[in-house]
Amino acid sequence: MVHFPPLFEENMKKLLSEDGWKAYTATFEHDYWQGLRVNLSKITPEQYKERRRLQTGEDLERVPWCPSGFYLKGETSAYSKSPDYFAGLFYLQEPSAMAPAQILPIEPGDHVLDLCAAPGGKSTFLSGKLGRKGVLVSNDISPSRAKALLKNLEMQGATQAVVTAEAPYKLGKWFGGYFNKILVDAPCSGEGMFHKEPSIMKNWEQYGSEYYRKLQDQIMTEAYKMLSPGGMILYSTCTFSPLEDEQMIERFLTDHPDIHLVPIEKTGGMEDGHPEWTDAKREELAYTARFWPQKVKGQGHFAALMVKDGTYTPTMLEEKDQRGGFSAQDLTLFEGWCRDNLNGEWQKILPGDGYLSKINGSLYYSPIEHGTLAGLRVLRCGILLGELKKDRFEPSQAFALTLTKDQVKRRIDCAFDDPRALSYLKGETLTGDFEDGWTLVTVDGYPLGWGKAVRGILKNKYLKGWKLD
Repeated sequence: MVHFPPLFEENMKKLLSEDGWKAYTATFEHDYWQGLRVNLSKITPEQYKERRRLQTGEDLERVPWCPSGFYLKGETSAYSKSPDYFAGLFYLQEPSAMAPAQILPIEPGDHVLDLCAAPGGKSTFLSGKLGRKGVLVSNDISPSRAKALLKNLEMQGATQAVVTAEAPYKLGKWFGGYFNKILVDAPCSGEGMFHKEPSIMKNWEQYGSEYYRKLQDQIMTEAYKMLSPGGMILYSTCTFSPLEDEQMIERFLTDHPDIHLVPIEKTGGMEDGHPEWTDAKREELAYTARFWPQKVKGQGHFAALMVKDGTYTPTMLEEKDQRGGFSAQDLTLFEGWCRDNLNGEWQKILPGDGYLSKINGSLYYSPIEHGTLAGLRVLRCGILLGELKKDRFEPSQAFALTLTKDQVKRRIDCAFDDPRALSYLKGETLTGDFEDGWTLVTVDGYPLGWGKAVRGILKNKYLKGWKLD
């Protein structure tokens, strides 16, 4: 039996009535819903569903509010140890948490900010929707959490992501009015996650909604400064508290008269927000969406989509030397490696109009010129292509996952059930009739990482920190 904080129970009975509270608590009697979301930059939902059926016989159930999401069957470890996971074909994500990035409309070429991004569920979704054009700045104020965010983006083959670890007010000094799409999955009291993580109840008792309300107000104030005219902002929480949900949005609209709510389509048991739980009782607050665990196949969530008056005109950050500090010799080494190992010119393989830059011996390809971000704590700006040695270029794991099977000259392809795929992911050496040179290891055509073949032996170049245990 779950023992809820008495004040939480009192608050919830006011919101739901006695019967509603009983329906809510009854959800704790069975396992909470779990899900995976397909990486749209690598595979379609239909292709993955069929792929999973052929692998296991499963007929995956679609998440109603997220066309690229499916409910999991069985233990998540069966998915997280799958070669498909390491190929970045999907991301494990709680079903309700898929909604914010699904609701925020993203088009290729957008300037997108995920302001509270770790561990990366929403950023990886935004990246897949953005494709190979535009900019995604994924930020988390905690450097340690931002490292996890970076790993998840790289595993998913993100090409346009800039990962930062900064306070929102500091980002605003660099990106005033720059973004036309902003997602704020705000820190909150976490009431909607009590089932999944009961330990959150202790945090709730210590801090409560008032602590997070102040933090949310501060974050949204800074987000507003970075939102362009005509831009859209999605605010979400995983809590039930009206103070952090409808009342938060009411305060934001009052402080910013040029911001207006956009109706969210309700599917799969989602419900309208509640204007009556606010002081002004603005009818448009019903445009927001609530996810109640007793009504949807998912945990508790809240989402509000808003638009800023005006017309969006893309703005550019101050540009500097596109060469980014690398020498002619560095470029010669990189281009020589590309000629030897890739099919086609590197300018056509890498996405969009980016910038090459050299930082501490590593070569990057970035959607934003790295020098324009000087003064920010930047963990990654675009794709880490690899390392420039004295007389050679060595490609990175992140670079491998941005490629397709047709873009490389040498490839070792493993079927899903080929034991070589798991051996490679464990860091083991492969042997066979291999052509010498840098080789992309793939599973059914989807990249896993690099190896270097010499006389029939493939030296494993899979990133040590990513290896399958």
